[in-house]
Amino acid sequence: MQKMIFKNKNRITLISGILIIIAFISHFGFKNELLFELLLIIASILGVLPIAIQAYQSLRVKVVSIDVLVTIAVIGAFLIQEYEESAIVTFLFLFGAYLEHRTLNKTRSAIKELISLAPETALKLMDTGGFEEVEIEDVDVNDILLVKTGSKVPVDGKVITGEGYVNQASITGESFPVHKLIGSMVFAGTILENGTLQIQADRVGEDTTFGKIIELVEEAQDSKSDAERFIDRFSKYYTPVVLLLAFIVWLISRNIELAITILVLGCPGALVIGVPVSHVAGIGNGASHGILFKGSEVIQDFSKVDTIVFDKTGTLTIGNPEVSEVIAYTDNQEDVLTYLLSIEKESDHPLSKAIIQFVGERKVVDVNKTDVVKGGGIRAQIDGLDIFVGNHSLMKRENVQLSQSMLEDIDRLEKKGNTIVLVSINRELQLLLGIKDQIRPNVKEDLIKLRKMGVKKLILLSGDNQTTVEIVAKELNLTDAYGNMLPEDKAHFIEQLKKKGEIVAFVGDGVNDSPSIALAHIGIAMGSGTDVAIETSNVVLMNSNFSRLVHAIGLTKATTSNMIQNIVIAIGVVLFLLFNVFFSEWMNMSIGMLVHEGSILVVIMNGMRLLNYKLRR
Repeated sequence: MQKMIFKNKNRITLISGILIIIAFISHFGFKNELLFELLLIIASILGVLPIAIQAYQSLRVKVVSIDVLVTIAVIGAFLIQEYEESAIVTFLFLFGAYLEHRTLNKTRSAIKELISLAPETALKLMDTGGFEEVEIEDVDVNDILLVKTGSKVPVDGKVITGEGYVNQASITGESFPVHKLIGSMVFAGTILENGTLQIQADRVGEDTTFGKIIELVEEAQDSKSDAERFIDRFSKYYTPVVLLLAFIVWLISRNIELAITILVLGCPGALVIGVPVSHVAGIGNGASHGILFKGSEVIQDFSKVDTIVFDKTGTLTIGNPEVSEVIAYTDNQEDVLTYLLSIEKESDHPLSKAIIQFVGERKVVDVNKTDVVKGGGIRAQIDGLDIFVGNHSLMKRENVQLSQSMLEDIDRLEKKGNTIVLVSINRELQLLLGIKDQIRPNVKEDLIKLRKMGVKKLILLSGDNQTTVEIVAKELNLTDAYGNMLPEDKAHFIEQLKKKGEIVAFVGDGVNDSPSIALAHIGIAMGSGTDVAIETSNVVLMNSNFSRLVHAIGLTKATTSNMIQNIVIAIGVVLFLLFNVFFSEWMNMSIGMLVHEGSILVVIMNGMRLLNYKLRR
């Protein structure tokens, strides 16, 4: 019975509204009082059924909900034969719930759009040599898939044949097509606008980048902030207080109509819905712009950030460094380069990629042993040789002797803004490589915007040498810059800032950034970064577009402001209604319920404005 009533709740609302209209037509048009009252009685009984069931369910778990207040009010109005009041109140409450549900669904449009983009089938290479359409659940890692023009990419994978342009808006928030060639990575949920690709599946199903985005947005929209939890606790105690107030008023005045009116007008509907709708809309806007907030509590914390700490490589810089200069201290450079390539192929560090690209294709040798030194580089053994690849600190630690001319070479390249990579064999320096990275486009302008938005300190922490770090900091006009920082040094620095009372955000992309990302009030990961950094972060900038950081902090401030507006509206309306109940003649139950439901719609529509939020230029 209950299921049937809830299933037909919208129909009940419609029928109740029609009965009320017919009742008033019979009253004013045909002066038929009997039909008037009969229709209102039927409308009241129909309308109160779903409300009363919800009230009963909440009382079973010892919660005095809004439905309880309305049910008591309607029954009371019914008993004193105020059928007009009872019918109108139930209809307005049900109609308000319908509109609330509908508009809330609109605020969740971002996640719905994401889910609709999820591929359902794929063209899979079969043992027969041909491609057949299969369900996405039947695709496994390493399967070969065919993607045609206009089709969705079904998995995360690597292009093995063909080329084309892919719209990655579902992943990055940017609709500008990206050219994909053999070796390029493609992502599930993106669309091949032209061309034909064969890809090898790397991640499938929920493990794809797209799958993780959907999961993160769903979790974020379902999570509750401190403000929401406070409102829940407030409502839990507020509703019984309203019930008690109505009872006291009745005891004093013996005016049951006044008591019932207080029950209706005291409902905190707008207060309960105002905060969640702001957060859901804010998270939805972020998702559509390639920004993932991992929970609504992140929004409130992010809006208060006054200090942002940045990693350098891959964050402020593009993360695609190139070898700019090489100095050899040996006649056996070719062998050294072979050893260097063999070691660096086992690393995914951005500097490793630059070195691999510089050395080029050549035969590699077996590396017997490797040991990653945090913030230093790599220790390795090849054919009994002790090989160190890393910065000046690593060489000092391993007692590699450097001549005065070598030190002068290092100093000269550092002053040019190079990151230094040194290669030693058996504690003798063989190679010096200067590697440069380019600062991301428009970063300087974005940092200026962050200052205007209330961020007081912009700090750079890097494992790179101090000279290079200072060059970057000077170019970007940062507050402070510290080089030669190990991961634990960065984490300690973050802790010290927190102890000073600063609200700290850390932006990074690498494994070495993950401790700092986890320690900061708000950890922000670049979407192109490592899985570890992304997993430990509170916010992910999916396309690694630095300007999204500016949009993100602006959005969190707008969302927090919107939430406060909704709280003020909700409390203001309740106070206004209760004041007029006691001190005016025009306020009654029907008018009060109309204003009450109107306030719910106002806060919902106010929250929905965030879906269209754009950063002011």
